[in-house]
Amino acid sequence: MNREAVERIAKAVLYEGYMLYPYRPSAVKNRQRFNFGVVYPQSYSENQRGADPWVMQTECLVRGSAQTTLEVYLRFLQLTARSVEERLARDGSNEAVFVPSQTLEVNGHRFYSWEEAVERELSIPESIVETLVRRPSQHPFSLPPSQTTEELPDRTGKVLGRLVRTQEAIDGAIYVAAHPVTEGVHRLAIRVKNVTPLEDAEPVRREEALMRSMVSAHLLLGVREGEFISLLDPPEALRDAAAQCRNAGAFPVLVGEEGQRDTMLSSPIILYDYPQIAPESAGDLFDGTEIDEILSLRIMTMTDEEKLEMRQSDERARQLLERTETLPEEHLMKLHGVLRGLRPVNEEFP
Repeated sequence: MNREAVERIAKAVLYEGYMLYPYRPSAVKNRQRFNFGVVYPQSYSENQRGADPWVMQTECLVRGSAQTTLEVYLRFLQLTARSVEERLARDGSNEAVFVPSQTLEVNGHRFYSWEEAVERELSIPESIVETLVRRPSQHPFSLPPSQTTEELPDRTGKVLGRLVRTQEAIDGAIYVAAHPVTEGVHRLAIRVKNVTPLEDAEPVRREEALMRSMVSAHLLLGVREGEFISLLDPPEALRDAAAQCRNAGAFPVLVGEEGQRDTMLSSPIILYDYPQIAPESAGDLFDGTEIDEILSLRIMTMTDEEKLEMRQSDERARQLLERTETLPEEHLMKLHGVLRGLRPVNEEFP
């Protein structure tokens, strides 16, 4: 698998919709997440009549031999609830209590209650494709719940509050099978399921379900001693087989250098084969259908107060802001436009 070639594309997919312009918790569009590729708990999904899926399915074609080996990596974001708690002293007692607060200022830094995200990558043992025809494999996984506390002392060491980060459990499974299509060609089927139990799914709000969901879920697939077949532009002899591939919440495309066929990205958003990040782009902006120049200019026109909230609310937002503010003028000019793939025009027109 060509991990280097796929990494930047996969990272952009992972954080698509993570935080939207104007990149502040107070902005209405950031009070509810709209990430692509969310795989919800089964009971919650079924209670919603399937509107929010609990299965992501990828089907694609691979050509190879008896030694063709498949690699599968599942990547997603796991949300972490970061709550701010203010320390209050009880009257006539040295004992302190902590109460939830939307914001808390300590040493000139304002802390916000927010949803952070942790990257997860799960892999399964490599499989011989022909073996998967006879024995499909299923690989359960479980991410346990966790909670950590970070104290917020002032300059004298007195604790004024704390940050409490909470992660819920996620239970799931990766199912892999292969089906013969023609001589040397198989259809791969990879299903990712979220079977996290919920005591009573009916009253669960979407925000609560998201804490037990795989967010921005996608697959990285690699093959050795074989090659993937493009589903967008398959050979004539395999067009019907490509059309019969059924994908749910996934769009498998070839990645890497043009012509390479050993790596495939099954993305939650529509891509073309061999997608590329424009070399003029300084970094991810997280925003759907982003246009680097417009978003960069908008960030630069924010007020100092808006930038402060952006900087103090989220580490990735802070890095985005600092990168944008330090863009050299010549780099900004490159974002204005570039011509590629020019062809000579015939002097005579039909």
